[in-house]
Amino acid sequence: MSEHKPLLEVHDLAVEFVMGSQAQRVIEGVSFDIHRGETVALVGESGSGKSVTAHSILRLLPYPLARHPAGSIHYGDQNLLQLSQDKLRGIRGNRIAMVFQEPMTSLNPLHSIGKQIGEVLAWHKGLSGEAATARIIELLELVGIPDPAKRLRSYPHELSGGQRQRVMIAMALANEPELLIADEPTTALDVSIQDQILQLIRNLCKERQVGCMLVTHDMGVVSNVTDKVAVMYRGDLVEFGTTEQVLGRPNHPYTRSLISAVPRSDVKLVRFPLVSYIEDAGAADTSIDLKTHWLGQSQDERTYEGALLRVENVDLKFVTKDSIFPSRRQYVRACNNISFEIFEGETFGLVGESGSGKSTIARAITGLYPPDTGKIFFEGIDLTALKGEHERRPLRRQMQMVFQNPYSSMNPRMKVRDIIAEPIRFHKLAGSESQIEGIVGDLLDHVGLGRGAGVKYPHEFSGGQRQRISIARALATRPRFLICDEPTSALDVSVQAQILNLLKDLQQELGLTMLFISHDLPVIRQMCDRIGVMQHGHLVEVAETEKLFTNAEHEYSRKLISLMPEFKGMSREGLEIAS
Repeated sequence: MSEHKPLLEVHDLAVEFVMGSQAQRVIEGVSFDIHRGETVALVGESGSGKSVTAHSILRLLPYPLARHPAGSIHYGDQNLLQLSQDKLRGIRGNRIAMVFQEPMTSLNPLHSIGKQIGEVLAWHKGLSGEAATARIIELLELVGIPDPAKRLRSYPHELSGGQRQRVMIAMALANEPELLIADEPTTALDVSIQDQILQLIRNLCKERQVGCMLVTHDMGVVSNVTDKVAVMYRGDLVEFGTTEQVLGRPNHPYTRSLISAVPRSDVKLVRFPLVSYIEDAGAADTSIDLKTHWLGQSQDERTYEGALLRVENVDLKFVTKDSIFPSRRQYVRACNNISFEIFEGETFGLVGESGSGKSTIARAITGLYPPDTGKIFFEGIDLTALKGEHERRPLRRQMQMVFQNPYSSMNPRMKVRDIIAEPIRFHKLAGSESQIEGIVGDLLDHVGLGRGAGVKYPHEFSGGQRQRISIARALATRPRFLICDEPTSALDVSVQAQILNLLKDLQQELGLTMLFISHDLPVIRQMCDRIGVMQHGHLVEVAETEKLFTNAEHEYSRKLISLMPEFKGMSREGLEIAS
């Protein structure tokens, strides 16, 4: 293969899915190339055709339901679309390797990671025994797995999300491929783990002259790692060029819209621009007069001065090994002497790596995990002293939670209107079913979905729409305090912008107080007034947002902020920057 000839050439690729006598064209006329040592990003929203394009390269689509009516994918002198299955098997996982988005669906839960990497080496390289073991340890070491020799016998469920993703990269690298396809390799990973995985991919490409195609919606990753960017919209490649040109001087209106919706770490925005180019980017209906409307009528409000929520010296540990003898029990301390306050009307952020105790604290506040020691006060009432659900119920109504994965917190057999109505019925907040129906309709309007959404089921909605349903359900009890636990994780850039704008608007309109938990530092910067930084169950620093990002006091806070992707040379067109 000539040095100047591309490693991979995709020319006029088309993909259609056949359903009965109908054929739906999902990709049309996509062309780009990848050279050795070059990283090309494929960006766009869910449904734009990024993953379909990536899977087409290795012919991983559900054939014969999928077909290629036009185009070619040349790897060297071979058109991958015309190769026999036997020849393709020699390339798949060997010369061209793929890292999938969700490692838990790609790894076999019944086999150790050593055995799974060994199978790849045996199939393509004929390695077994001690030679294979030595190579597996070498690979695990290369991707930064601690104690690789001990980890050989570990099963996927015994590893963290970041470690599982590293195992997937190790499997992809086992045969020293020439081309690596990484499909959202850093989604929902901590900033530190994300940085490590991206550094690993970047170094591999440069040192070993591996070509890389990175499928992602994270513009921070794109601006830091890639050489070229291909922007996809509804099956079309609308823009292709160098990273500097596409991010700094975008030509296509969709690219400009996409960049404007990115949560920035370099500036604080008043709000995210509405992505006018993108459909379904409707703003929430704010025509409701909250002074007279049901939503604005808060119950059980007491005249109370001081912090709305106060966490004092909370300790919480989990049993990892139980025994009838207390001395033999083993624990892991999830929260260690945590203290902070949240005042009415503010958004308080909690950041830190996975396992730092962020979500544990949120669940302690809601009463799901009772603390071992310490107190939690809401409006001066000690929540830890309440006996039984009947005492907690009135206060539970006033604090609600928006979870990371909305689909797992909804009953798939219930219509959306019943999902939202359930807490209203439970807390007896309405006098009749017709009133409940009116309230549910108002809530759906208010989160920008419209009343017609009430008759559908959760599976009929996209991830962003389901998150809106989750927010509507949380608002149904007229809470004063909203806990948002990673509410925009794994959402598209534009959908994320819509959800964040919605939360900002609701806060202003309803006077909500929010605890916002995330590992996405740019999002935290845009949303929060003050931020608490957690590390290994300790709250190491609490500071105002801008002070933390510009002049953090604790060493760990500074480290976290330093690992945040920089938005190098990204266009600021259309941004409303806070003064």
